[in-house]
This record gives sequence, structure tokens and C-alpha cells, in this order.
Amino acid sequence: MRGGMRLRAGAAWPAQYNERMPQANPQPNAAESGTVIVGMSGGVDSAVAALLLLKAGHAVQGLFMSNWEDDGYCTAATDFQDARRVCDLLGIALHRVSFAEQYRERVFSHFLSEYAANRTPNPDVLCNREIKFGVCLDYMQRLGASFIATGHYARVGRIDGEAALLKGADASKDQSYFLHSVNPGALAKTLFPLGGMRKHEVRRLAHAFGLPVHDKPDSTGICFIGERPFQEFLGRYLRTAAGPIETDSGKVVGEHRGLALYTLGQRSGLGIGGRAGSAAAPWYVADKQTARNALIVVQDQNHALLMTDRFEVEQAHWLESAAEQAQAFDCSVKTRYRQGDLACSVSRLSDACWQVDLRDSARAVTPGQYAVFYRGDRCLGGGIIARRFNLSRASGDSRITYNDQFSAEGS
Repeated sequence: MRGGMRLRAGAAWPAQYNERMPQANPQPNAAESGTVIVGMSGGVDSAVAALLLLKAGHAVQGLFMSNWEDDGYCTAATDFQDARRVCDLLGIALHRVSFAEQYRERVFSHFLSEYAANRTPNPDVLCNREIKFGVCLDYMQRLGASFIATGHYARVGRIDGEAALLKGADASKDQSYFLHSVNPGALAKTLFPLGGMRKHEVRRLAHAFGLPVHDKPDSTGICFIGERPFQEFLGRYLRTAAGPIETDSGKVVGEHRGLALYTLGQRSGLGIGGRAGSAAAPWYVADKQTARNALIVVQDQNHALLMTDRFEVEQAHWLESAAEQAQAFDCSVKTRYRQGDLACSVSRLSDACWQVDLRDSARAVTPGQYAVFYRGDRCLGGGIIARRFNLSRASGDSRITYNDQFSAEGS
């Protein structure tokens, strides 16, 4: 509501929203749900999640986490003020807590160790599992929450007696990829009010109710750390050694600042544009040869070194028991966020390792990232990409050597 008016449970919707609001996730009966605590980020999504729950009649409180020191890039102080203004407008309590120690131990330490091993991690997945739906969920329950809620674009249902994680209705914003590692018990206690909505509907609703964050830009960057000069940030924590940048034929075309600072498929920031004797096409990171501390680059974005038709997954976390128990099954997979579903066959190599064969080769499948499996809208689970292969690559090319994360079988 505008002009400082507070909205409380049972307040009327604006007339234009009474009959045509999109349906969100099925929710428990408000009279029986107890207290719902919403993770308030200071952004529009969590604000509208709280609004929807409040209007549905739930007893709602908010909780804000600040898990990184404010160093000029982290926006926690501003975000907290925005969350406080929203909660004041809605008339709900706002708790504040820091899990900085747990974040460093359970998320950031893994993040650094993966980069030190020249892999490319995704800290948002661990942040969700260990912090938001781990220690924070426990804390919310100690505050008296029967359910927790967030502004994620995902849905939770029950299929064959299991808590099932489903894609959000807005395919361009679906965040089930980042939630695949959350414990099923935590999912069963979680509400995603925005799961059935699209982003433009969320902003329109926020504007209609005068929420002060209705036009606030979406957050970017690393979970709780924010957007910042990435190579400079990593350089504060990792010891790196410069080395040669080479083409796939072994020609030295530049010097890198440390293998950990580059990722497969990367195009910008290489500092090797406009090389004499080379085509004007852009360069792409195609491989890291750790034994020689060499960064391999190519000028074809679909070069064989960048393509993968088989990879192996470790540290799998399954949300569907049938997939976990199967020896082999067909499904689809995402190897990075906002990627289209890739048809694949999955087979168990051991209790610790699964093999994924893609129907069509994919570009820049990156060790350290997560492969997340789907059957339709249902997320089956996922794991960390450990090794990648290109079986279709012609054999006999002795110019290329490979590290332990990439192989062209038969060469």
C-alpha cells in the first residue's frame, strides 16, 4: 500500500489483482501452518514472497542474513535497510543474523580449494545447501518457524510420497539448478511463493503495493559476496603462477596470470587479441594443462577441445529415489545455469561415480561445475562434473595433449 500504510494478514488486494493473480505453489492451510519465516534479501523477490504469504493469511516473519564483511562490494548494509523498509511496510518482524563463520568454513573454503585445483566451482549451490537451507533453516526453526520461505523461482510438490523439486514456471528465471543439492527434508519444510509466477508479474505486483524495492535491480555475483573484479578478488586468497598461453598446435601467444583465474570457454580478459599471423577471430580458453602450467586457447568456439559428448559426475545428490537406485536411465541434464536441457543417458560406474553420455555434443562442459538432471519439470538431483571426454573427436592428432580433466579417447 502507498503512503506508509501497512499491510497485514487479511488486508484487501488492489481491485485489479483480485481475480487475475497467477497461481503460485500450493501452500499449506494458513490456519494450520504456524509461523512462516521468509528469508529477506532486500530484493523484490523475497519482498513479494512475504507479501503473498501474508495475504494468504499466514503468520509471517522475516530474517535477513549478512554473511560477508562489507568491503565496498558487498551490499549487505544497503540490502538490510531495504529489507527493513519492506518488513515495516508489511507490518512483520525482521530478524537479523550472521553465519559468516559457517559460510567461510562450508562454502568459501571449498570455493577456494576448487579454484586452487584449477576447477571452476559454483558456490551458490553449496550456499543453498549449507547456509540458506542448512544452518539458517535450523535457526529459523529455533525461532519458531513451522515453514521457511524464499523468493526462489522453483516449486515443491509431492510425487510418490517424496518431496519433489520442480522447475519454476518462468523458464528464464528457474532456479531449481541451484537447489538440487538441498536436503529433501528441508524442501518439505520450504515454500516457494513465486514458483508459479513470472518475473514481470512479480515486479508489477510489487509496484501495485508500493513496495520500495519494486524497481531494484536483481543481485548478481557470488552468493553473499556480490559482484566484484573477480581475478583481483581470487588473487587475494590464492597463490598463482604465471605461465604460457598456447594455441592447440603449441604456439605461444601470450602469458596467463595463473590457471586458477581462467575458466573453460572464457573469451574476455585473455589479453591476446590482434596477434600477428593469427586470424581476427576471438580466442577462447579450451584447456588447462596443469603439469606444464599452460593455458590452451583456440579461435573456433566449437573447436573439438571445447566440445564434450561424455562426462563423469561425482559427489552425486539425488532427490528421486528411483534415479539414485537405478543402474542406468535416460533423462535430460544442465551443465550450467540457464542452459537448455540436454538429452542424455546416465549410468552408474560405481557408488561414487556416474557416467553421462550426451545425445549431442555440448560446448564448455566444465569440471567443478554441477550437472543437474531432470525428467520433464522434475529435478532428479545432480553432482559435480569431474572429467569430460570427446569420443567423437578424430583419433591420431598428436598435437594435442590433455590434463586429467579432459580426454579424447582413441588419440
